[in-house]
Parts: sequence; C-alpha cells; structure tokens
Amino acid sequence: MARMNKPAPVEITYKHMRFLITHNPTNATLNKFIEELKTYRVTTVVRVCEVTYDANLVVKEGIQVLDWTFDDGAPPSNQIVDDWLNLLRFKFREEPGCCIAVHCVSGLGRAPVLAALALIECGMKYEDAVQFIRQKRRGAFNSKQLFYLEKYRPKMRLRFKDSNGHRNNCCIQ
Repeated sequence: MARMNKPAPVEITYKHMRFLITHNPTNATLNKFIEELKTYRVTTVVRVCEVTYDANLVVKEGIQVLDWTFDDGAPPSNQIVDDWLNLLRFKFREEPGCCIAVHCVSGLGRAPVLAALALIECGMKYEDAVQFIRQKRRGAFNSKQLFYLEKYRPKMRLRFKDSNGHRNNCCIQ
C-alpha cells in the first residue's frame, strides 16, 4: 500500500494569534506529533476530523484536546464557529504566546477554514485570509469552503473598542 505524503505542519501567526495547522496523527505517529506540539508551545488541540489517535496521551502532556468534528469538505456548524471563537478569545487573552493546533485529515480543508475565520473576525478580508493561509499551506480550501468564507459575515467577536471607542484592534494584542 502506498504511503500518502502529507504536508508538514505550518504555523500561522497574526496579531499575537498563533495556530499550528497540521494533518491528523495516528497512534503510531503520536510521539512525533506530541513533540511538534511542544516545540510550538501548543496548549490546545482542536480535532475536527474523526478520531485516529488516543487523545489521553496528549492530555497527559498537559495539552487540552477538543473534538469538534464536522464533515470533510464542508463548512463548520454555527456551534463549532461559536465554540472556536470563544476558545480563541479566552486562550489568547489568558495565555499570551500560546499556540492552538487545529487538524483535520490532511490539514488542507477543515483546519484552514477555522484559522481563516479567526483572521476574518480580526478584521482581515476573506480573500486576504485565504491568500495569507495559502502562502504557507498550498492547496488549502475547496470551492465549497471558499464560498462559505466569502459569504461569512464576521461579528467582530475577536475585536474590541479601544479607549477612543474605535473598533479597529484585535482583542488579543
């Protein structure tokens, strides 16, 4: 059986937000995955695909694992988007410098969509968010996901008003 060549993990950094987009490990590759998480100072892993490894081994290393599965090639549910943005708001305020890992099967669809939503919520245009991620993660997003991101209307959930009442900064600066 031919071994599928999966892309290497990539770090996406924007305004003090740090994400690690990666493919899913298996129990056989879990030790290497955990070492990568430690290298990037990951505090939370968001798994958006079916389970392929024992999360308890990651949790034992002090890294939280959240299962927010949604269908391959599809956009996330409103509940997953709300949970994702609430997680980011909390983590990046309470743990400056931390990194949140997000993975799907290949790290080209579902995981980049969540990262793009964060960038859009911080004020980036969807086209710029897509290009920003694709510069590091070639092949990210399918046409259905691009249409979802184009139609997504941010609620500025990762932004705040500064002392002058201007809403132009990302909440996690």
